[in-house]
Amino acid sequence: MKPFVALIAITLPLCFAPAHASLELAAKSKCMMCHDVEKKKMGPAFKEISAKYKGDKAAEAMLADSMLNGVKDKWGKIPMAAQKIAPVDAQQLSKWILTL
Repeated sequence: MKPFVALIAITLPLCFAPAHASLELAAKSKCMMCHDVEKKKMGPAFKEISAKYKGDKAAEAMLADSMLNGVKDKWGKIPMAAQKIAPVDAQQLSKWILTL
């Protein structure tokens, strides 16, 4: 019985853990409808975004703000509407994009 209790104690917190920034979080947040990691779709590729802001210390906050509040005239004529995601997810996605 004790191994079963230990297993529950280890795995139960994982059920309630926030999603980690990754392709999975980007897909869950519907980012992949307009973006791709490697190639331009309606919006720029995540790798293109990462390259543009490489070394910019303000990039993480700026990207999260763009996700939460929308942005236009930054990557062309098609604006990005404000996304309905949690601020913590926007921050995690920004971090992830900048690692690509």
